[in-house]
Amino acid sequence: MESRPLRYFVAVAEELNFARAAERLGISSPPLSRAIKQLETELGTVLFERTTHSVTLTPAGAVLLAEARIALDALQAAGRRAQRAAATEPKLVLAVKADGDAGLLEPILARYASGPAAVPVAVRLCSWQEQPRLLRRGEADVALVHEPFDHTGLDAEPLISEARVVALAADHPLAAQDRVTLADLGLTSDTVMRFIEETRKEGRDLAQLLTLVGLGGPTPLLPASVAARYPRPGVVFRPLKDAPRVSLAIAWPQQSRSTATADLVRAAEAVAEDSGPRP
Repeated sequence: MESRPLRYFVAVAEELNFARAAERLGISSPPLSRAIKQLETELGTVLFERTTHSVTLTPAGAVLLAEARIALDALQAAGRRAQRAAATEPKLVLAVKADGDAGLLEPILARYASGPAAVPVAVRLCSWQEQPRLLRRGEADVALVHEPFDHTGLDAEPLISEARVVALAADHPLAAQDRVTLADLGLTSDTVMRFIEETRKEGRDLAQLLTLVGLGGPTPLLPASVAARYPRPGVVFRPLKDAPRVSLAIAWPQQSRSTATADLVRAAEAVAEDSGPRP
């Protein structure tokens, strides 16, 4: 199967409209429709249910969409990795969310750089959960990322696990307590992870988030290391004694055969082991 019909299929599947998909692809609608029909003939199955008013994916189409995205990402990643491998000065790209390394980033880079075969490492700062996509697309070689995340096409090793704290405005009623529970925040064990994900999706960096907290805004649940590393006037951190712990992992593409990547992963594991268990 060639990549072009897959790209055409993904465009239609995401737009659910042949005219918009054709415009997105820079082609006219008739050849797009023919390409989709040819793909359906090749696969022996219908991928879209079409009416005069709507286009919807069939169950087979939904499966192909997930697989096609992975396949197209892999093709793009192969090209990017080949280009970077041909560079006169090879380097590794490490993706990490700003303020999301639990204090391990600098020690990891120093440990790796001390090795005899170390190459330069470029740190790419990104938003929450962007790291897996960068790895799959070949835009990064390795990443520090908090669980849970989409492991599709990736290998990963856990580094550390730490407790969570809640960030509160200094005048918040709960700030007077030594410890806070999920119930105090109106959360349960069934809703806490959804609350954490919603906070992540806001996409703000830590400085912005804590500024809003100090102004009486949200009460985010954060790794305990944040409290020690980022004190801020007007904001207090309180332990959450019944919240799930947060785990930081190092991840890389499954197909990676890079000895430099393997060395960086080993350096991260060594630094995490040396740092000992977190509270």
